[in-house]
Amino acid sequence: MSTEEIIARHRKEKRDQVALITKMKKQGTKSTKKEIMKQCSLLEEELQARHKKELSEFKAENSADRGSKPADDEKNDAEAFSPERLLSMMSLEQEGTPSKSQGDLGVPKRKRNRQKDRLARREAAIREMQAAAAEEANLQTNFKEMELSNITQLCQVAHLEPYDIRPDGHCLFASIKDQLEQRHGIENISIQDLRSLAAGHIKDDPDTYTPFLFDEDTMKVRDINDYAHELQTTAMWGGDMEILALSKELDCPISVMISGRPTHLVNASGSKQELKLVYYRHAYGLGEHYNSLRDKSERKESCIVEQEEEEIVDDEESSS
Repeated sequence: MSTEEIIARHRKEKRDQVALITKMKKQGTKSTKKEIMKQCSLLEEELQARHKKELSEFKAENSADRGSKPADDEKNDAEAFSPERLLSMMSLEQEGTPSKSQGDLGVPKRKRNRQKDRLARREAAIREMQAAAAEEANLQTNFKEMELSNITQLCQVAHLEPYDIRPDGHCLFASIKDQLEQRHGIENISIQDLRSLAAGHIKDDPDTYTPFLFDEDTMKVRDINDYAHELQTTAMWGGDMEILALSKELDCPISVMISGRPTHLVNASGSKQELKLVYYRHAYGLGEHYNSLRDKSERKESCIVEQEEEEIVDDEESSS
């Protein structure tokens, strides 16, 4: 066997080993990574030691066959076929394979920090996603801003202003409670009282309210007694059905201002003063929301009266 054949075989074995190590690293998990790296290192060391041994044995055999050569020729052959020289040649000729001879020659090889690389790639991907989301958000219609702007214009025309109600699931009933205080002078009614009124009215008129209880997800009609019980005992959000029920119980119209639509009027035939609400779909983070609508002019007149009373008191104190 010639030197070239040995080097060619060693080169092929080295390529095969690189492929095997790469496969092992890819199949490894975070918990097995350390053990796999150790095994890979042992495989590399064993292969290098075997190659070095084979080259040394080949050199010894050739030296014995050429014992009659001159000293200079033997020296040149020794240098040409030394294990270090042949390993170096094999590493240089191998394409795409890191040179192991650098470690033998004492040249330090900087280890790649794979964890930092992964973090850097992840951060770059996050930044790219954030930039794409921001660009998409800029291109989309700002429904919240549009809704608030439309409601502000509607309120100006109607001389009304929204009174903020806490978005806690009771917003419809709290808005009606505020309207009863403002327009009917009823101050001794609670949110729970309104829930009970609505629940009782719904149970007593199943023909009117059962169609509201059809669930499109289950394709079934919900039991009206179960619904009324949940309405009365939990913070379940109220909607069109509860507005209709309370307008009947309170014998008054209830109007709901909605952005981009005509004002929705319920129980227009009610005999008592109309209660006024405003409905939001986009302005609040939790979703749908109701606020109470108070008369703007009445609040201004109240402020003027209070200011005049304060001025009169100041004049009396100064004159005395």
